[in-house]
Amino acid sequence: MSDSSNNPAPQFGTAEYASQPAGDRCKVCQQPMGGTYYRVNMSRVCPSCAQNMKSAITLDNHSAYVRALAYGIGAAAAGLVGYAVIAILLQGWVISYMSIGVGWIVGTAMMKGSNGMGGRRYQIAAAVLTYAAVSMAAVPIWIHFARDRQPQKQTQDRNFEEEEERKFGNDAGQQQPDAQAAPRVERPRIGLGRWLGTVALIGLASPFIELTGNFFWGAIGLLILFWGIRIAWRITAGRRFEIYGPFADVPPASPSASP
Repeated sequence: MSDSSNNPAPQFGTAEYASQPAGDRCKVCQQPMGGTYYRVNMSRVCPSCAQNMKSAITLDNHSAYVRALAYGIGAAAAGLVGYAVIAILLQGWVISYMSIGVGWIVGTAMMKGSNGMGGRRYQIAAAVLTYAAVSMAAVPIWIHFARDRQPQKQTQDRNFEEEEERKFGNDAGQQQPDAQAAPRVERPRIGLGRWLGTVALIGLASPFIELTGNFFWGAIGLLILFWGIRIAWRITAGRRFEIYGPFADVPPASPSASP
């Protein structure tokens, strides 16, 4: 009798089953799967990772939202400063695509602060912070260039006064000595709070004020700004987990020998 193990002919009377594939691992920790598994967004994960995800979902509380706001405000302030500095260095040529970067920074920072938790309130906060950072960047830009133009304006005014004195110097010398100068009208002083409020309103309205200067470029800037807001909105939507299970990975039963 010949040894069946040395016989290359196929054995139709005995069924052979392949072992479980070695690549059947948890999509999160990459450890080999056991007999029980869960499905998270159509991916197979081990019970330990599934439990960790369930615990993470419940962490969306007030403290997580406050941390996200703190991170978002810091990112918005950094984006405002960066936007203004780049615009000043480029001598007023503002690159509107920087709005996209501001939106990405704000959204990413908020997700970092909340440990990956997101939702509608996170999205609203990210949109508001992105718009505020980009629009308020116009204030330091305007102040910088206004200060640069002020010495030039003073020089022009001084030259104009000197020219007027040369033309009408004789008439000025013929004035009566007892003539009194016209009373000087003083402008009412504006309080600091009112000044800050006015500056804030002008800054927030700056994307729309740009439309009055150059409608085409103003409209382009608005579109890119809303694009940046959309990026921040999508980032802070959070990760949606759909967890199903547990499921039992039952190996195939051994077939009975055929007669």
